[in-house]
Amino acid sequence: MKTILIVDDDRDVYESMKIVLEAEGYAVSWATSGAEALSMARASHPDLMILDVMMERDDEGFQVTYAMKKDRELACIPIVMVTSVASRTGFSFDRSRDQDYLPVNEFLEKPVDPRVLVDTVRENLGR
Repeated sequence: MKTILIVDDDRDVYESMKIVLEAEGYAVSWATSGAEALSMARASHPDLMILDVMMERDDEGFQVTYAMKKDRELACIPIVMVTSVASRTGFSFDRSRDQDYLPVNEFLEKPVDPRVLVDTVRENLGR
């Protein structure tokens, strides 16, 4: 069973993603902060991380990404960044344009369509 770590400080976002992903056969765990996410990732090595940007700090998701990519044990974990940055700031991300700045596997805008979420997870897990 593939494991997914959802990192988001909004319980409702977590619960909705959890329901969708568990229905597809994934094991799901939850972290509510960047520090907790890094600790859990080091302890459990999830197969994929779904990561919010704005949590305790507005750039917290970015900092988690940078820390993971610098850590040999965590660098191989795919990251799907799910954010509402565009709706809040007007700034949107494009993987082809922003890959050097923010090395994640995919960007999804909140709210995420459940089918898009599942398809994105499958693509990034190679199944």
